[in-house]
Amino acid sequence: MSFHSISSSEPDAAQGSEVQTSGDRTAVSKEFQSSPNKPHRFRWLVRVVVLLVGLTLAGTVYESVAETSDIRAYPPRGQMVDVGGYRLHINCTGTGSPTVIIEAGLGDWSLPWNAVQEEVAKTTRVCTYDRAGMGYSEASPLARNAQQFAYELHTLLERANVEGPYVLVGHSSGGLTVRIFAHDYPTEVAGLVLIDSMSPGQMTQPPAEITSQTSYQPSAFSLPFFLGRIGLVRLLAEPLGLIQHLPAETQPAYAAFTVTPQTTQTFVDELSNLQMSLAQANAVSSFGDLPLIVLTGVIDEQDGW
Repeated sequence: MSFHSISSSEPDAAQGSEVQTSGDRTAVSKEFQSSPNKPHRFRWLVRVVVLLVGLTLAGTVYESVAETSDIRAYPPRGQMVDVGGYRLHINCTGTGSPTVIIEAGLGDWSLPWNAVQEEVAKTTRVCTYDRAGMGYSEASPLARNAQQFAYELHTLLERANVEGPYVLVGHSSGGLTVRIFAHDYPTEVAGLVLIDSMSPGQMTQPPAEITSQTSYQPSAFSLPFFLGRIGLVRLLAEPLGLIQHLPAETQPAYAAFTVTPQTTQTFVDELSNLQMSLAQANAVSSFGDLPLIVLTGVIDEQDGW
């Protein structure tokens, strides 16, 4: 009985071994069939990464070369003045008093005001300038809000020896800056002109909530800055309509300095602090007896006026 028991169990063991071997072969076969796809996918991933790195490096070189070329082709029209560790660009023309000071709007700078400046210069002295980080001006490490803009502008006028009194002209968000300037330095202001100016009434948060917040400090890096650094903003500026319609002689220089990573980042920083700028301007409740002119293209379009 034991002989038959042993002998009958051997074929079963052999069959089990064959089944197991067959299963192992099937598993190995499936693993072998799927394994070639893994190196294939990995190679594609490596190629994509290498391509992206290559395009980033190429774009960075392209942007650097373009900026160097633009600086040579379009030098500042005015002078560069140190206002405390960084220099601002100011351009004054004409003679007479009072001196007109033009404050550009959000994300804008002096160059689009050339035609206006030429006309005003026929009557009196007029100055345009670039806020820190915009146009020809160097970037500032300080918060980009209206209170800081007014302080920097006052410092710039003093160090550039631009004597008052001033007629302050503020366009769009620039109206917030001249509002604060007129309040902080009233004896130096002869009058104000607001051109489609923003109003504190446009705030989406209560002023008390905004003023209790800390201003956004300039960012060292952001997605818009990165896109500017690799030249993508420069390439897409015209197709996306980022460049304003200006006279032919002005547009190349405006385009050159509006698409730089510095200007792109500064625009983001100014926009981030816009609510703070509105709250700061809201603290100014009166211009006293200063003459005021308000110019607008459309009546009653904006809530808060």
